[in-house]
Amino acid sequence: MEYGLAAFPSKVVQQFANSLRKRLDPKYGLISPHMTIRESECWNDEQLAAVRVHLDQFTSTIAPIAVRINRVSSFFPASHVIYLALEKPDPIIALHQAVCTGPLTLANVIPYTFTPHITIGQNLAPDELHDAYGGLRMHTLDFPMEIKALHLLQRTIHGNWTLYETFPFRGGQAPSTSEDGQ
Repeated sequence: MEYGLAAFPSKVVQQFANSLRKRLDPKYGLISPHMTIRESECWNDEQLAAVRVHLDQFTSTIAPIAVRINRVSSFFPASHVIYLALEKPDPIIALHQAVCTGPLTLANVIPYTFTPHITIGQNLAPDELHDAYGGLRMHTLDFPMEIKALHLLQRTIHGNWTLYETFPFRGGQAPSTSEDGQ
């Protein structure tokens, strides 16, 4: 089965994102608005069990992470994606780096820099991308929120993503990428 790791934004952000995704994202019906924390991968039962133990141990030390969405941005020309961007992405980048260890170590080097975001439009024709992005980037956004958990998602045979398990942050530390946890 295919699994992925994500963080879900607040309900307010999900509603705002979905109001745009209905028109701009062909994957609107397949998954809720989210920030991908680790790319999806197929795992057997043994790998899944190891990942679940890793996530349970990892989240036991992590405190909720405060972030703020402050603008719309785009990955153009690398890809035709429009997204909600974080004012300061460093805490989520640190989370990504810290969680992608042990059984979640990325087997292949990802061909891009990890940029935490919430996709609101993708697979757009160039004119549609420029038109939508041109209008949306003029708006200043202010959505403070707290990331309180990691969510393990499973892809169904129909392509939808469903929640498999939630791992709440139960500790008091910010994610660390150093070897000694400092």
